Amino acid sequence: MARGFESKSVEAQQEEAARGRKTAGPELSPVDRSIEQRRRLLELSRTRARHDLSRATAAAHKRMLEQAIAALERQLEELAAHA
Repeated sequence: MARGFESKSVEAQQEEAARGRKTAGPELSPVDRSIEQRRRLLELSRTRARHDLSRATAAAHKRMLEQAIAALERQLEELAAHA
């Protein structure tokens, strides 16, 4: 009896996962997917740099991180302008 319950549970989980994939929205073209991936990478890098900046103590390191954040923001703006 326990084995049958486990099978039904697995089957229900698989059906739910399949429904989640179907309702996730329209499929992106390879170009759009690449742009979206690039945007997420830039945002993660900016978040990391901001976190590092909040912990930085050396003035030169702070300047370098501020410049990096500015460059990442410019790249995000350029990416948004092309979208």
